[in-house]
Amino acid sequence: MTQKEISCDVTIVGGGLVGLTAAIGLAHYGFKVAVVDRASKQDLTDMGYDGRAAALAFASCQLFEALGIWDHMAALAQPILEIRVSDGPSLLHLHFDSETLGDGPLGHLVENRHTQIALFKRMEELDNIQFLAPETITSSERTASGTLVTLESGTRIIAPLVLGIDGRNSMMRQSASIATSLIDYKQHGIVCSIEHEFSHCGIAHERFLPAGPFAILPLTGNRSSLVWTERSHLVETIMGLSPRAFDAEVARRVGGFLGEVKTIGGRWAYPLSLQYADTYVDERLALLGDAAHSIHPISGQGLNLGLKDVAALIEVLVEARTVGLDIGSPSVLDKYEQWRTSDNASIYAITDMFNRLFSNDIGPIKLARDVGMAAVNKIPPLKNFFMMHARGTVGELPKLLKGEQVI
Repeated sequence: MTQKEISCDVTIVGGGLVGLTAAIGLAHYGFKVAVVDRASKQDLTDMGYDGRAAALAFASCQLFEALGIWDHMAALAQPILEIRVSDGPSLLHLHFDSETLGDGPLGHLVENRHTQIALFKRMEELDNIQFLAPETITSSERTASGTLVTLESGTRIIAPLVLGIDGRNSMMRQSASIATSLIDYKQHGIVCSIEHEFSHCGIAHERFLPAGPFAILPLTGNRSSLVWTERSHLVETIMGLSPRAFDAEVARRVGGFLGEVKTIGGRWAYPLSLQYADTYVDERLALLGDAAHSIHPISGQGLNLGLKDVAALIEVLVEARTVGLDIGSPSVLDKYEQWRTSDNASIYAITDMFNRLFSNDIGPIKLARDVGMAAVNKIPPLKNFFMMHARGTVGELPKLLKGEQVI
């Protein structure tokens, strides 16, 4: 076993999309960062590792641009020009058009794998990030004077602050005995990509069916990503369908507006729930991304919430360092928590309410939601507010989400 000691400003546990964005952002502002992950770089970028695509809100794209990441992924990003929301076969619908706001698309659809590759490319341009993977943490110690993370290889990482960005089953959250609240929706999200005959024209479709939302999200070329919400007890049967039978079921749900469709690549199924930590901080520890909160994909805001965490924490830490404060002190971390918990709480409530409202076929409720969508569609100020929400430009935004530098 080798004995190596690394001294840095911030240790990041988790090298996924949110973890690497945090590392790049902190390194961009001069912090020395060490990132630890159980998966290797090759695994994290493998085609079979994560088949999802993320709808990056306009504000998240601003963050990537401000941190020098966007140039590495722009060619693989599909602009979302319109969003069409419908309730099953109902003729009443909600239509968002980016031209109404006039300053760019609602966001971009990017496959997670391509975003991960872009993050690694940007990371390699910075000399103050160390990426340690595949590695397993054997112990993590946090005291009033600092933190020590020890790896299975024998490497010891010393820093004033640790960030837990290691997913919904976060080891760092558990090691701090931070409790979580959980609502199990008894649903799974089935994810796959399709090729289709006709152009999607940059339009994202969200259809609400009794089992949950069925989203058709535009990718580059004549391709789309599907997020098919289904009752958990049916998922094993659906995932076990032959390729031909699965394609037939996908084609039936998509309908004929894209012409002939066929699935490409693999298919994945993820359990869906609302989970959030009772606190985002502990002694010299901050939680970000799914380690702090995991929501239903109905709003497409999961990754965007994590990126908001990153932007807010970077701003808080840069400002603290500028005035000579200890970046791991309670007063600094409390500022981050207060900023993010208030914003995230409203998203928890909205996504939970919408999933419960639309994941059923009860007559009076169905009528009320259809009338509600039609009403919103005819009230421009309210409609524009929802579009701004989809773009991630509502609320007290960190500077990076506005495309501005922190200093």
